[in-house]
Amino acid sequence: MPRNQGPKNQGPKNHGPKNRNKGGGGKKADADTFMHDLIQRMDACPTAESLNDQVIMPFILALEKVFEARGYAMNIYGETANLVFTGSSEDAEAIYQIVEAYLDDQQD
Repeated sequence: MPRNQGPKNQGPKNHGPKNRNKGGGGKKADADTFMHDLIQRMDACPTAESLNDQVIMPFILALEKVFEARGYAMNIYGETANLVFTGSSEDAEAIYQIVEAYLDDQQD
């Protein structure tokens, strides 16, 4: 299964090929448009709960459907965030517990 892993595993970090088209069209422009639309939707949510219900969970569920259909197990990371899809509810819970324990330790 494909894995997009962090620096310890020397896997790819980027989010895909960059469009070198200077004309402003193409995949880069589409990605920018999507990002700006997503930001607007997020900004329209007045609370963390509405942000979770109206934007984050639908986005995560869409990722789950696509990843599961393709048989992916993914660890995608950015500068300050990780997104892990295992395809297994048991693995997802275990990873959640590990992350929560880590974050609790950082607060101490």
